[in-house]
Amino acid sequence: MALDVHDRIVTIIAEQAMLEPGQIHAEMSPTDLGIDSLGMVEALFAIEEAFDISIPYNVNEPVQSDFDLRSVGSISSAVAKLVAAKG
Repeated sequence: MALDVHDRIVTIIAEQAMLEPGQIHAEMSPTDLGIDSLGMVEALFAIEEAFDISIPYNVNEPVQSDFDLRSVGSISSAVAKLVAAKG
């Protein structure tokens, strides 16, 4: 399941960054990929829709969020936890 989540996250982020999924690596940050804050919000909405989850992230107060957006890998891990908690 976790690999499937990661692959789907990579696909969504690749679309937002206008890159091929093969160009996306787990350690890359949204900034590394050329994704600005608006692009990240759009990617988060797409992730929520793809996995039928609600991401606990407040763009106005990102430091107070438990959702780690520092890298593709951290986003994948956080989404995998939300999906697992959903059952």
